[in-house]
Amino acid sequence: MSDTLILPAETRERAGKGASRELRRTGRVPAVVYGGKSEPLAIHLEEKELARQLGTGHFFNSIIEIEIDGKKHRTQPKDVAFHPVSARPLHADFLRIAKGATVHVNVPVVFINEELSPGLKRGGVLNIVRHDLELVCDAEKIPHEIAIDVTGFDLGESIHFSHVALPKGVESAITDRDFTIATIATPSALRSEEGEAAEEAE
Repeated sequence: MSDTLILPAETRERAGKGASRELRRTGRVPAVVYGGKSEPLAIHLEEKELARQLGTGHFFNSIIEIEIDGKKHRTQPKDVAFHPVSARPLHADFLRIAKGATVHVNVPVVFINEELSPGLKRGGVLNIVRHDLELVCDAEKIPHEIAIDVTGFDLGESIHFSHVALPKGVESAITDRDFTIATIATPSALRSEEGEAAEEAE
């Protein structure tokens, strides 16, 4: 399961572009906590701490507890805007989540048992179509990652969602098709060798 991350914050006295620019100059990032049955809450976060948590690689599929004056607000990060040149975080949006709530998350995939794939052993290339899966699950049970077993897959074969073993209580947000996650592609050098062999055999 993904970790619960704690992000200290302070409420914002003023809104608007000027106030936001002033906050950024002091190393803070303006943000909003919204949703639930409460009014949106304007806050600001320490830029270094937000950047550190973004760097964990699982920020967007974690529960973030925003801590303000000792009170914790359980949230799911929905969006972070970045500066187009420096890539510094400029603004963040967090959605409040109630205990037992169901959430929509994108969870990264990892591929296991590559040494047991005949296609990869013969020099094939794992061509990843989807690096993460859009899933629906309990907020308390967000998977850290989804492991996909490539045992037995040969050259030219595709790995579809139906091959994935999801943890209990986790479902795909896409239910209308069995989409492709990866393929075992034949490298061009191997294709040309096979082509030459076929010509010689004729």
